[in-house]
Amino acid sequence: MDIEVLVTTGGIVVLIVLSAAFSGSETALTAASQPRMHLLAQQGDRRAQLVNRLFADKERMIGTILLGNNLVNILASALATSLLIKLFGEAGVVYATIGMTLLVLIFGEVMPKSYAFHNADRVALRVAPFFNVIVKVLAPVTITIHAAIRVVLGAFGLRLAPEEAEMMASQEALRGAIDLHRGDAPSVREERIMLRSILDLSNVDVSDVMHHRQDIEMIDADLPPQKVVEQVVASPYTRLPLWRGEPENVIGVLHAKALLRQVEAMKDDLSRINVEEVSAPPWFIPESTSLLDQLRAFRRRREHFALVVDEYGSLMGVVTLEDILEEIVGDISDEHDIVPVGVRPQADGSYLVDGRVTIRNLNRRFEWRLPDDEAATIAGLVIQIAKIIPEPGQVFRFGGFRFEVVRRRGNRLTAIRITPATAGG
Repeated sequence: MDIEVLVTTGGIVVLIVLSAAFSGSETALTAASQPRMHLLAQQGDRRAQLVNRLFADKERMIGTILLGNNLVNILASALATSLLIKLFGEAGVVYATIGMTLLVLIFGEVMPKSYAFHNADRVALRVAPFFNVIVKVLAPVTITIHAAIRVVLGAFGLRLAPEEAEMMASQEALRGAIDLHRGDAPSVREERIMLRSILDLSNVDVSDVMHHRQDIEMIDADLPPQKVVEQVVASPYTRLPLWRGEPENVIGVLHAKALLRQVEAMKDDLSRINVEEVSAPPWFIPESTSLLDQLRAFRRRREHFALVVDEYGSLMGVVTLEDILEEIVGDISDEHDIVPVGVRPQADGSYLVDGRVTIRNLNRRFEWRLPDDEAATIAGLVIQIAKIIPEPGQVFRFGGFRFEVVRRRGNRLTAIRITPATAGG
């Protein structure tokens, strides 16, 4: 009897140790840093490669750990119940329930999970070789269990999250991680803004960042070559749309460098320059194209300039590679750029904003949350709030902000004073 008690007790101890191993490994393998594991794997760490292999099929890994954990916990409880019933009779069931609950909770769950949580990477690297073997051995069982789960869920009209939902969840997790990158230092703030902007590229259309047709500089192809050269030299832009007949009829894009070559070749007689032959074919894109798709198209075609048209083919504006890059890194200005006034902070905590400034730029610069789903510019947002084209001096409050129309030119709001709630507006 003493030997039987000793063997059974030893078996329970071993099973609790295994329970701790399963519990701690589950926490470590789910909390380990995937970027760090990826970096270690690239550096040739074989254990990190095994961790990444487990990450790749997380559903099977979790299923295997839960299966093993439940097996050892149930077996340990059964052995303890059997042993204590022999020692104390029917009261042994109560003793076994209380004793095993405390043992499993403290030594099989809380303690190993706490240690693994605070040392996730180290523990994950240690247990990865063992669990890769366990996952392979128990693969038939876990596959059968998952198949049964899907059948049962299907009977109730439920299903597991599709890949699209998992991708969305991953992106939300990444956004959450970016938000946790807190700090008031300018460098930290810029990093946070850039990371958010990269994730937003697929959700923003070129129409939100393009230069509107009323603001773009164009050249009449019927002008004398001398006039065209003078206009290109006076322009701060490298590429200019070339039109004939009417501005809507764009026939090409004139590059200043290509024109300069012709000027050098025909410097004795500029009238011989054929501006249309010098220009490149225009590239038209729909206004609904996302910035991510357009960035890929720019790289694929090795071009930097595109003309944006609406669904009817009417010219809406132009977008450049620089415009998309500015959505990530902020304004890029060189010595030839005409830098607009844009946003001017005021002494009272308000901001005097040009009506053409985009809502996205304001949100990115000041980490505001103004809606930009129906209006692209701040002037458009004020008109949307007012439901009319307001007069100078009119004031509107929306989303914790105070908007005051400062200047209006025709039907355009050219200057708006914005006072955030934190400034006492």
